[in-house]
Amino acid sequence: MQYLLMIYAAEDSGPQPGTEEFTQMLDGYQKFSDEVQADGVFIAGEPLDSVTTATTVRVRGGQSQISDGPFAETKEALGGYYLLDCEDLDHAIAYAAKIPSATYGSIEIRPIIKY
Repeated sequence: MQYLLMIYAAEDSGPQPGTEEFTQMLDGYQKFSDEVQADGVFIAGEPLDSVTTATTVRVRGGQSQISDGPFAETKEALGGYYLLDCEDLDHAIAYAAKIPSATYGSIEIRPIIKY
């Protein structure tokens, strides 16, 4: 079954670019990416640009409303994702716990619906 592992954290939390801790975190992400690829469960995964680059589209009364920024005001923002093909939810949870940002943010796991 496919699961989307969404990586949430406050953009100012965790290691900051230019620090040794940031380099270590990136190394951790590379290690995780290598692991899920080697295990044959990796389908896709990418980091996302800052929430300040977001554009939100709403359609109300047949009219598109475009606004800068995220849909909702929140401290934690979606920063990236992995799409994995796991045996079950427990398998997905085990991988989610290995994502470096889980130590200061959260990983939301959602199953993909196949129609």
